[in-house]
Amino acid sequence: MIRNILTFLLLGLLTPFNGELFSQELYDLDKIQEVKITIDEPHWDNKLNAYKKQNLSKRLIGSVKVNGVQYDSVGIRYKGNSSYFNIRKTDSNKLPFNIKIDYIKKDQRLPGNFKTLKLSNVFRDPSFLREALSYEIAGQYMAASRANYAHVYVNEDYLGFYNLTESVDKQFLRTHFGDDDGVLFKCDPAWKASKVEGCAVNEKATLKYLGADSSCYKNSYELKSDHGWNALVQFTKDLKDKRNQDLESIMNVDAMLWMLAFDISLVNLDSYLGRLCHNYYIYQDSMGRFNPIIWDMNMSFGGFRFGGTGKSLSDTELQKISPLLHFKSQNKNRPLILHLFENPLYRKIYLAHLRTINNENFVNGRYKEKAKEIRKIIDSAVKNDTNKLYSYEGFVDNFEKQAMASTSKIVGLSYLMDTRSQYLKNHPLLRKTPPSISNVKHESTEEEITITAQLGNTEKVWLYYRSENMIFKSTPMTREEATYTATIPNQPNTQYYILAENKEAAMLSPERAAYEFYSVE
Repeated sequence: MIRNILTFLLLGLLTPFNGELFSQELYDLDKIQEVKITIDEPHWDNKLNAYKKQNLSKRLIGSVKVNGVQYDSVGIRYKGNSSYFNIRKTDSNKLPFNIKIDYIKKDQRLPGNFKTLKLSNVFRDPSFLREALSYEIAGQYMAASRANYAHVYVNEDYLGFYNLTESVDKQFLRTHFGDDDGVLFKCDPAWKASKVEGCAVNEKATLKYLGADSSCYKNSYELKSDHGWNALVQFTKDLKDKRNQDLESIMNVDAMLWMLAFDISLVNLDSYLGRLCHNYYIYQDSMGRFNPIIWDMNMSFGGFRFGGTGKSLSDTELQKISPLLHFKSQNKNRPLILHLFENPLYRKIYLAHLRTINNENFVNGRYKEKAKEIRKIIDSAVKNDTNKLYSYEGFVDNFEKQAMASTSKIVGLSYLMDTRSQYLKNHPLLRKTPPSISNVKHESTEEEITITAQLGNTEKVWLYYRSENMIFKSTPMTREEATYTATIPNQPNTQYYILAENKEAAMLSPERAAYEFYSVE
């Protein structure tokens, strides 16, 4: 986990502890923000449009007032791909913005130490739910941005009701990984880039090895740190060469499995899984391991219908898309999936994570309650947004049933997920009986910590533990009747979880491990 968690543990927080850190008002889901942008440039829209079309990083300088607080000398540009270019072709002026608070004044920050506002125009989501609800679910299991909503104005003209999503930047990295000077890539191909001569065929941001020349990767990945191209090339080469051997030395395997389980559970195909293979980040932390960070959730819950290759998927095909998408077909253009799932234990852990996400959010109906809360907060704002891209009737309908986004049919969230959650619950791979883990305890002396647990229906059991080295190590737990035991050195800030497997399935305790874990106070 992250170094920040150690600080909280020292303050005596209860265990098990998870990665959901302190709340920040700017991204509280129950608060609608107000963002008022001022740009003195008389032809600001034309200039921002020109910068965007030419793929320039230039910004116009202006000011922004956030919830009544003024920030001067900020940098403003348009952002997005489909959400910008598709809307730019219409009469709508509801375009997405990226605002750098510290563009000129390097020490200027928003409350919570944030320095970027990313405002999305809710493209292809009549429900207004997909972005905020998806991030809320993801944050239970992995490093993920927070998202809520904002009223947006430019020069006092109301542009509409937007999503406000936390930027993946140095602040985000420090919060979730404890450092911010590692290698960071946004995995989002440049769609109009020309083929680079001498390079393998560009397969988007698949993490496929394209050769030793880093220029072969520059159309598929956007470097966000000061350096890192050689690290990316080496990572893709190692992924190919190591296959299912020693992958934990090059990546946070558990976090990768959580990302893949999240995407397939929520039918988030506008991701690594889908035809465009994009919309995620990878960050190489101080231990040299790459970690995934999900991004761009406006077309999750089946809003994008292309699962890698082939035609657009029907509602039924979305509801029943395979948990082993790409692995069943041995799709060589998804090496992350192939090389992780080739390992039987990793495959069992992935299915355990998928089962946890499904049970904790969909089988029990939690997502409906959360969606109901969000809809109550935003209903009047959506209704009164005169610039919204889709109708208010679409907002009302799209949680339960299909609504139109221009000419696209967007599946209803509950129509999709009620059937999908039962499909996953009853899927042969997820119906296999996993081990049971209960009564997890620890006792410590000055020299040792002894962890015990009650287990059933299991063949192998490991204790994963760590202290200040920040990487979990594993040791087998020994059995005496139904009780399993492991003894480890007593080191400061020890954290642990248990992994058990039988021939058919795996179980973790806590189930959200390794994002959630037990701690020794």
